[in-house]
Amino acid sequence: MKGKLKDQKEKLKTKASPPGGFDPTPFPDAPPGYTVKFTFHRAKNLPTADISTGASDPFLTATLSTSLPRRHKEDADLCYRTRTIRRSLEPQWDEEWIVANVPSTGFRLKCRLYDEDWPDHNDRLGNVTIYGNSINESWQGLSDDAFKVKKRMGSKRAYALKAATSVFHKDVSMTPTLYVSAAVLGKSDPPHGQIYTVGPTYYFQHFSPMIGRMTGIKVNKDENADAQGDDNTSAAEKDGKHAEKKAQKYDFQANEIQLAGPVPQRLYHRFVEFRPIIGLLFQSSGFRGHILNKALHHQHARIYNFDKSTEWGTFKPCSEEASLQFLKMAHFDEGARLFTYIITLDGLMRFTETGKEFGIDLLSKHTMHSDAQIYIACSGEFLIRRVKTHKTPENSDLSQSTNPSDYEVEGEQSKETPPAKPEFYQLIIDNDSGTYRPDKSVLPDLRQFLERNFPGLKIVTPACDNPDHQKLKEHQRSMKKKMGRNIRMVLNRSPTASSFSSSDISHLDDMEQAGDEGRKSKKERAWDLLEEPRRIKDTLGPRPSNNLDAGPSTSQTNGVHASNGGITT
Repeated sequence: MKGKLKDQKEKLKTKASPPGGFDPTPFPDAPPGYTVKFTFHRAKNLPTADISTGASDPFLTATLSTSLPRRHKEDADLCYRTRTIRRSLEPQWDEEWIVANVPSTGFRLKCRLYDEDWPDHNDRLGNVTIYGNSINESWQGLSDDAFKVKKRMGSKRAYALKAATSVFHKDVSMTPTLYVSAAVLGKSDPPHGQIYTVGPTYYFQHFSPMIGRMTGIKVNKDENADAQGDDNTSAAEKDGKHAEKKAQKYDFQANEIQLAGPVPQRLYHRFVEFRPIIGLLFQSSGFRGHILNKALHHQHARIYNFDKSTEWGTFKPCSEEASLQFLKMAHFDEGARLFTYIITLDGLMRFTETGKEFGIDLLSKHTMHSDAQIYIACSGEFLIRRVKTHKTPENSDLSQSTNPSDYEVEGEQSKETPPAKPEFYQLIIDNDSGTYRPDKSVLPDLRQFLERNFPGLKIVTPACDNPDHQKLKEHQRSMKKKMGRNIRMVLNRSPTASSFSSSDISHLDDMEQAGDEGRKSKKERAWDLLEEPRRIKDTLGPRPSNNLDAGPSTSQTNGVHASNGGITT
């Protein structure tokens, strides 16, 4: 039965011409637009959303809409998210968002204020809609203008609490205020039919210690370890002595990095509808499609979760600083890592260390990363490879090793500190994605786009069916396997520390001891029983009782401490 289902799935995947994939639709013709800088300064008089702290953790999302025609109506709007300000009712962001090709007919900027409340749903604190009805180079713009926040869509609980406290203070207003500036910087460069983010170039890093523990993924303990390079090499290392091993911790890391636009015109791909249910999922059509679409958004939010551990920062666009920031997020070439990535139409790159071992029930990796966007720029997998010298050509043979150590010692990484210079690394990035199936003819455009954003980094863009590239990725997986067990991921519960019990820790210890086999999911165990029915009786038989005297989830068990702040070893 299982074999028949697999055969049917493969037939569907290899269907001759399923709709989707590369879309050659050009940018629409449009007159020259303007580059506009929006500044989100601050908010005042916000309601208290967290009763325990007497404050909120506010952030703002902005969605920009214009009359500029789109290539397809399913193209996503331009969006921006500020960082979260902790425990404040008067957050000060002072963040800029620069957008190119805003038409002279103006814009609509929808600002939504939220209280970050992971793992629960974020509480909405209200919204502001700003209209620029007509703009040109002499447009006066906005200068720290105050806008009253509409409370109608805000959290009723938060505003009920504010109303209760306002009874004792007659002069206190119930309405929050948002302060925003907007200015025209000049006419935009072509192509004029594409609205895109010019800056700032920023990044978010999302962490989940529990998922890291489940998947066996370890990262450097702090950012200083990530940034360590030749300049920080100790004298002991230079004398040939073994340096102290870097401190590492279990952590699953999801990354977002905003690249400087515009994204090349040919980087334009639609999801491949190799099954009817896939179309329902992406378009949230019908009962099943709506349920699956909602589940997918939920899975995306669990991986790219914003909480107190989320890191945010900015860097100079198209600079060596940008290249180094990307390498830090990918941990340079350490750990034989293989990453899955997508690039949105606005140049936002999302990636995690997943490889083919990372399983998401019912959904593909790239679907999760894109958050079910119908059109994206490109998707696939990539790895970082260190080169012997900075003079190694970008088009070096993929079948030949360029790493000085080549991980010659099985199961061990090179003890040589990676140099902190982008010239010593290759970014080998492909189009290996069954969800969007990027065409290999666009790989030169992808290379050009990444070379502009990551100067100094050697960009190699092999097609996913390149035999040498497949061997290289297989070698990467085999070295990862020797360093530690494969990733086996089943997202069946909330990845919060508060739901991490002593039994969960026991299960994770079982997974760690089981090696590559890991702890099988319910679905996998069900398939095993169908293949060998005689095992059903053994499964239903008496099982040894667990230790009922195990401590609570916040106690220390087997060297692991679970608390509200996360998991530490």
